[in-house]
Amino acid sequence: MRRFSSLPVIGSRSCLVLVLLFLAALAPHAAAAAEPAAVIKSFHATLLAVMKNADKLGVNGRYDLLAPVIDKDFDLQRTVRVAVGKFWRSADGAARTKVLASFRRLSIATYAAQFDGWSGQAFTTIASRPGPQGTILVQTKITSPGGNDAALTYVLKERARGNGDWRIVDVLLDGSISQLAVRRSEYQRVLKSGGIKGLIKV
Repeated sequence: MRRFSSLPVIGSRSCLVLVLLFLAALAPHAAAAAEPAAVIKSFHATLLAVMKNADKLGVNGRYDLLAPVIDKDFDLQRTVRVAVGKFWRSADGAARTKVLASFRRLSIATYAAQFDGWSGQAFTTIASRPGPQGTILVQTKITSPGGNDAALTYVLKERARGNGDWRIVDVLLDGSISQLAVRRSEYQRVLKSGGIKGLIKV
């Protein structure tokens, strides 16, 4: 398990067919809105399946399996809107679509690259608590046999107030390092020099 860089890291075993069947069994979450902790438990179950079969799947296979789950569990549009900031408001529809598509690919590829093997790691959900601006914080940890544990706090927000569709909008490493803040800082450097067009080229 690699230490985190931009998003979490990890994953090797079993058969691809079994992984596909396992992930199909996680579908109930898509049919009905789940509580924040349930969203995270489902996401972690998918990550664990990907980790245990990482070698057989390869990075492209991991990407393909993670893509629909990340689309379902993350509010990528809200996240990229915050990361881009004032430039999002001035961008036209075509530019927004391109930026969102690029952000989506980067998000999925990061997980696919980092969750690349399994050596006994396990996910544990510790607690949930209200956060600022209507968010819920779900505290979790990844435990490793070697003792290299990592604390992850997921920040979830309803896509529309009161609709019960909780989505991940940020991940805090060790309870304080915001992945959204890191991404925003990276994007703002590009945006200040090249604007939206510069970000799309990147």
